[in-house]
Amino acid sequence: MHKIAVIQHAPVLLNRQETLSRAVDLIEQAADSGAKLIVFPEAFISGYPAWIWRLRPGGDWGTSEALHQQLLDSAIDLSSEQIQPICNAAKQFEVTVICGLNERNNKLSRATVLNSVLVIDEQGNIINHHRKLMPTNPERMVWGFGDGSGLNVVNTPVGRVGTLICWENYMPLARYSLYAQGVELYIAPTYDSGDDWLGTMQHIAREGRCWVICSGVALENSDIPQDFPDRDKLYPAEEEWINPGDSVVIAPGGKIVAGPMRKEKGILYANIDLNSVALSRRALDVAGHYSRPDVFTLHVNSEKQTSLKRD
Repeated sequence: MHKIAVIQHAPVLLNRQETLSRAVDLIEQAADSGAKLIVFPEAFISGYPAWIWRLRPGGDWGTSEALHQQLLDSAIDLSSEQIQPICNAAKQFEVTVICGLNERNNKLSRATVLNSVLVIDEQGNIINHHRKLMPTNPERMVWGFGDGSGLNVVNTPVGRVGTLICWENYMPLARYSLYAQGVELYIAPTYDSGDDWLGTMQHIAREGRCWVICSGVALENSDIPQDFPDRDKLYPAEEEWINPGDSVVIAPGGKIVAGPMRKEKGILYANIDLNSVALSRRALDVAGHYSRPDVFTLHVNSEKQTSLKRD
């Protein structure tokens, strides 16, 4: 059995250094409680750009530009040492950390932002770096397209881990690419929430016969900085919760074992029994005895992109 922790806290929105400090404190808290795998939400550093669902295309240009500048300034450049506090904490507390972030790519255009998730091992090394393949709807005004180089399942002390971000989990071939690599802990950092989304998470646990760990974004009105552009217009005072979180842990086969944590902040803990993965696949193994490789094949282009596209 392994204890895992799902972090459902807000970042210090659009503030990289304070968000990193908060993340380190949360890693220490979870590790002190015995967790060996710690999962943060989508774009935790330094916040999911929820305003894109509220701005009017072409009608809020000044606000949009001001917010995008802050997003650029608070994003992580992985060619620098900016992510090092998280890596150091993972090593110090001997835990595996999965962290979503806004990544500013400074190797190419120096301006493209990507929705990324890192798997950091207990030695503080980044062992997988996945970029969201297809930003959803207005997200394409913020994030570039990822590639297949991060569609990997990696070994950790708590099991074989793979990650897909938010609506990537609706992409059947992306899911299957993880199933085919023997994923045991399927990690889904997300901004989505609600009963329909939880049903999707349960379906993946039934389909893939793996543990599904969904880490949702919990954001309250009080988390929006007072100097946020057009704050009162975009986030009226009477709207207490911007996003409810709904973090959840689901066993192979679809049973919810922890959560959903809705409209609250904290750390969701669960104990993971890896033996249940293979046992559940005795009946259904979509990448094993229940597959038909003579009929179906999947090819994944795992090369890293040399250019980054955005609609």
